[in-house]
Amino acid sequence: MLYEIDISPDGEMNFMYVSSGSRDVYGLEPEEILQNAQLMHECVHPEDLPGFLATVAESAQTLQNWQYEWRIFTPSGEEKWLQGFSRPISQENGSIVWYGCVTDISKQQKQAKNLENTLRELKRTQAQLIQSEKMSSLGQMVAGVAHEINNPVNFIHGNLTPACEYTQDLLHIISLYQSAYPNPSEEIQEEIENLDLEFIKDDLVKLLQSMVVGTERIRQIVLSLRNFSRLDEADCKTVDIHEGIESTLMILQNRLKAQPHHPEIKIIREYSQLPPIDCFPGQLNQVFMNLFVNAIDILEEEVQKNQNFLPRISIHSQMISPDFIAIRIQDNGRGIPPEVLPKLFDPFFTTKEVGKGTGLGLSISYQIVVEKHGGRLYCNSVVGEGAEFVIEIPRKMGTLN
Repeated sequence: MLYEIDISPDGEMNFMYVSSGSRDVYGLEPEEILQNAQLMHECVHPEDLPGFLATVAESAQTLQNWQYEWRIFTPSGEEKWLQGFSRPISQENGSIVWYGCVTDISKQQKQAKNLENTLRELKRTQAQLIQSEKMSSLGQMVAGVAHEINNPVNFIHGNLTPACEYTQDLLHIISLYQSAYPNPSEEIQEEIENLDLEFIKDDLVKLLQSMVVGTERIRQIVLSLRNFSRLDEADCKTVDIHEGIESTLMILQNRLKAQPHHPEIKIIREYSQLPPIDCFPGQLNQVFMNLFVNAIDILEEEVQKNQNFLPRISIHSQMISPDFIAIRIQDNGRGIPPEVLPKLFDPFFTTKEVGKGTGLGLSISYQIVVEKHGGRLYCNSVVGEGAEFVIEIPRKMGTLN
């Protein structure tokens, strides 16, 4: 659309010429604009009007070419993006004549918006693929380490049982010898005193028993590592959800136990009797890991601020309907401000310091729970009273693969 406007020294605006393009751009006939110049301003989007008028005024003062992009609403209610260009020329009588054109750039703006959204989605997908690849590599490493540890530990654990029996037999024979020969030779008597035979007889059994307990503990840790990685369960499986939670807690035991700089983070379990559920176990374990790590980070920060603070994490499970279960993970930290809650699951959003968080943990967790399992993941929080993350997933995933 081409136009010519005359603006008098007192600011009165009159269109001298308007091309037929006004029908396509503004949805107005040229005659309508020629008769009422204010129609052009009345069409401008309210959010864009201040900037529109400011740039026009600046161009009128400096007599520099005017160029601007803004939105309008046509008489039919259609929203459009326009781009305008105008050249102001000062007249001898003090008025300013503007020669210019206005172009409808709605299609270009829509394409740019689509490209921007596509780029954002590509970045999100790329980041999630990278994170998934890292988790896959971590899972492979964990499974490999667990496998390598499992074989020798099982060998040692299996041999400890006969070793205990053999030791008991040998100690019994020694007791029989002591009964049959209560007066050993001077050399043997001296060696018995040097070795403190009675202490060895008592302590050797305890030592072997502690080794049995230790190897059993290692076997439990290995089992937790294998359950956490679950590389052999990439497909939907029927599992005990509590087993995945406990495996994750076992992996994080080092951060939960008391340290020189903070007390033990107490875990409060309130498990209900839940049936086995259909899910992708390895991915759900990743969700548990993300939520627990976030809670631990918050609680450690609180301990640094208040040495008397007693950190705790509560885990509650329940059936919320015949078809859905809920897992609630709650900490007693500082809570999450209301303005932050809507952004929690956005990709790359994080409240942690630079280098301490990628902003992907909760985003990926949301994708796993909502998109992969058809469930819900949300947060309840009151500032000063901690935060509660709720996972709701169906018992049966039906045809989900």
